[in-house]
Amino acid sequence: MSSSSNYSAASSNEVHSPYGYVPTAAVCITFIALFGLSAILHLGQAIRYKTWWMIPSVFIGNFGETVGWSGRFWSSKNPGLLDPYLMQITCTIIAPSFMSAANFTILGYIIRRLGTQYSRLSPRWYLIIFIGLDVASLTVQAIGGAKASGAAQNDEDAGPGGRIMLYGIVTQMIALTAYVALGTEFIVRYTLNKPARAIAVQNTQGSDVTLDEKVSRPAIDRNTKLMLLGLIINTVFLFIRAIYRTIELNDGWDGSIITNQALFNWLDGMPITVCTYTFNLFHPGPLLFRQNQREQSEETKEIDA
Repeated sequence: MSSSSNYSAASSNEVHSPYGYVPTAAVCITFIALFGLSAILHLGQAIRYKTWWMIPSVFIGNFGETVGWSGRFWSSKNPGLLDPYLMQITCTIIAPSFMSAANFTILGYIIRRLGTQYSRLSPRWYLIIFIGLDVASLTVQAIGGAKASGAAQNDEDAGPGGRIMLYGIVTQMIALTAYVALGTEFIVRYTLNKPARAIAVQNTQGSDVTLDEKVSRPAIDRNTKLMLLGLIINTVFLFIRAIYRTIELNDGWDGSIITNQALFNWLDGMPITVCTYTFNLFHPGPLLFRQNQREQSEETKEIDA
């Protein structure tokens, strides 16, 4: 089957959609506008606050979602075409993996601010482990998407490719679960002032010493609390979406879940919209980095004085 061919009924001129329904144009336009606007805002915020890592994470994730929902809008006008269907299913599955990378990075910065002694992992290892898992998830999903697309274009079973994409989503869920467990432990240990490990500090003579619970607990400021709130909201909705996608792909490409438009809109489009706008509102630039810049400036002034 050609990638531009239509699914047509054997006994009539009725056009059959590979979705099992025809995407609603108004819904598609709404999500295109929402993700497009958020992408523009994130790009501007990344430039303004010099949080450049938000570009390959949240901005690219929004770009992918915009492309995916554009594919669905295309399908609303040409429901029998295969290309827009493959475009939307690949982009909307893969794009949130870019966004989750921002969560892992932000938690690392919060750990540095509140005390690395309360975290089982150092901020550096958070990045290595969880960004590594995120890249693995993206790679597996991309391989599965390519395999499924190729199969569909050749009028073959796309199921095996869908299963590979499922493994990628499961990898993402495992990473999110471990991230939540370690992040929760960090907050609990910080609240109770129970360090998870020793850290190296300098004594008054300038030599390195290792201390444990003798290290005083830094105070948590309002901005850090707001950033933690944003991180929690974002993670909850990423989880909702990941659970839905896992069940959807496990049910199969012809299952009752993937062919239900309302479920897709509410359990994929809506959660990711909440995720991206949460970081527009609770942005790490003003909440974490601007304060660090002020503190460093004040310290410089004190030294100069």
